[in-house]
Amino acid sequence: MANEVKEKYYTYITSERKWFDLNLKEVWQYRDLIILFTKRSFQVTYKQTILGPAWLFLNPFITSVIYTFVFGGIAGMSTDGVPQILFYMSGNAIWAYFSSCVTKNAATFTSNATVFGKVYFPRLTTPISNILSSIINFLIQMCLVAIFFVYYLLKGEVTPNWLMMLTIPLILIVLGIMGMGFGIIISSMTTKYRDLSILVSFGVQLWMYATPIIYPISTMGSGWMRIILMANPVSAPIELFKYALLGQGEILIGSLIWSVIFTVAVALIGIIIFNRVEKTFMDTV
Repeated sequence: MANEVKEKYYTYITSERKWFDLNLKEVWQYRDLIILFTKRSFQVTYKQTILGPAWLFLNPFITSVIYTFVFGGIAGMSTDGVPQILFYMSGNAIWAYFSSCVTKNAATFTSNATVFGKVYFPRLTTPISNILSSIINFLIQMCLVAIFFVYYLLKGEVTPNWLMMLTIPLILIVLGIMGMGFGIIISSMTTKYRDLSILVSFGVQLWMYATPIIYPISTMGSGWMRIILMANPVSAPIELFKYALLGQGEILIGSLIWSVIFTVAVALIGIIIFNRVEKTFMDTV
């Protein structure tokens, strides 16, 4: 009888961690846990609610109607010829995805302290699962956007760039990693300074107004306001998203390169801080 060959896995728990130690092989071995955390994040959000996941449709729809009334109707703000409700709904969808990546990851340590303190698993599984749950929410919201998109497409009021739609997954990756980087930096800081968590939602809200969500970048002209706007690393990916989906927007190569560089930098800084804080955060959280 042939000897059975058993594949063995070993997990070494040690305090010696390199600054850039991602340990992706171990993270991959815990992929089932990532899926479990992703499901948990989605279920917990809408558990014991009257409408449940329907809020994923109602919230952006109501917000877009308000934006259409206030910014499009009262303020008379231009949308570069794109139907106003579609312009605001698509902008809300992509911004909700990015802001979700920031806010969910900003609570990584404080929200999971009881779990982190009892059992070992790669801590990066939690931020990754937050990105995946945010992508699911984004795709659900895009179903509502698609209804209005098809309607205005048949009326000939929107001309998307079909080929450029292939860049949307890359846009989601860039915004997801950037949001995770910011989130885990904030999470690492809130283990000692808990009041910083209060500023997260307020800061994200202000950040939205510094990003071309409720207005097209063309309204900024070519002055210093436009320079400040494009220094925002989120602006270029969102403009590319609008250009692909709505046919309006600008492809700014220099700003896109800056966004990618910024994303890599903030992700590396976040991982460095994350790796250092995860060793001792139970003493301060």
